[in-house]
Amino acid sequence: MQYKREIRGVIPTPEEMERQLQEAKERREASWERLCHRAEDIRIIDFHVHTFPEKIAERALKQLSEDSGSRPFTGGTVRELRASMQEAGVDLSIALPVVTNPGKVAHINLTAAEQNEHVDETGILSFAGIHPAAENYRVLLRQAKELGIKGIKLHPDYYGIAFDDPRTMKLIDYASELDLIIITHAGTDIGLYPPVCCTVDSIVHVMDTVAPPKLVAAHMGGWNNWDEVLTKLAGRPLWVDTAFSLGEIEWLTPDSAKYGFHQLPDKEFLELVHALGTDRVLFATDSPWAEQKDYVNRISAMPFTEEDKQKIFAGNAKKLLGIIAGG
Repeated sequence: MQYKREIRGVIPTPEEMERQLQEAKERREASWERLCHRAEDIRIIDFHVHTFPEKIAERALKQLSEDSGSRPFTGGTVRELRASMQEAGVDLSIALPVVTNPGKVAHINLTAAEQNEHVDETGILSFAGIHPAAENYRVLLRQAKELGIKGIKLHPDYYGIAFDDPRTMKLIDYASELDLIIITHAGTDIGLYPPVCCTVDSIVHVMDTVAPPKLVAAHMGGWNNWDEVLTKLAGRPLWVDTAFSLGEIEWLTPDSAKYGFHQLPDKEFLELVHALGTDRVLFATDSPWAEQKDYVNRISAMPFTEEDKQKIFAGNAKKLLGIIAGG
């Protein structure tokens, strides 16, 4: 009997679990409402960042840095991201989890939901992760929606599954039914070998087949595939983000640059933005792989109108996320 009493103290009853879930939901909703109440004060939103738990951040960044040959600008923790945001004047950052194992999706998304209970304090809003090989993807996406998460991150190269694979398109279609934002890595991944799993053509195929209304193609629509973006995606109803597309790559060694990878020169960046439309571009850095302050300064110095800068820095993201005063 003593053993049973101890177990009851460790494992919550169904009623206790229901109460805890409801309290967590109320905390998330209250935090989001507080964020929305100061919507007018949100001037810069970084739509694409990554963070790692303190205990694995150093090891994870070391491996990713070696794989890509590039140097990160921070240590990749929430603490260092917040310091970077303060220095750069970034008011809100969207953390994008990358899932490599379908069995870890539920845990990753619960962690994201816990982080979002404090978004008004931290300025960090986490999206959900997902994996097209997860047979229960519909359950996982419904759970993400019920947890109040605003969108999902896809990284086809880490899955080894094409963006227009039938499994991915089914997932995208259902996520769209749930009114979730879908952001995907697009183009080459600097740290992974070919083939490219999210080509510009695959984005076109998905848009023509599934027509997701809230699709964001990261890295200006396709990293190092920008000529195709200009000719095939301009005028289409999708968003792109500016993540890891500007400035100079911090190579670990001169040999790291041997594949000819590069960022967009300012002139080509401007041409691409105007072709896609300034109401379709989201400010983003890919922190820790780019420096937030540097990106803010670079785009601020470009010959956009003040209205277009406001759209790129925060206005477009606010509309997509539903950040409205009193919302």
